[in-house]
Amino acid sequence: MAISMLEYSKTVLKKVSFDTLLFCKELKKALMTLLPEEVEELKIWLEHYITDKPELQQSLIYLKS
Repeated sequence: MAISMLEYSKTVLKKVSFDTLLFCKELKKALMTLLPEEVEELKIWLEHYITDKPELQQSLIYLKS
């Protein structure tokens, strides 16, 4: 079974969450690649994922644009 781009993006973001700059880079890439409805799902996931990761809070700036 093929993995969706949304799930793939979440997996990549989880794996790079140790590095803020890399996380932001991958988030920007995901936002450009995903379909609009997938972007909305990713935004919701991201807001929940970073609640206990203050170092990643700056990535929320990419959701505003």
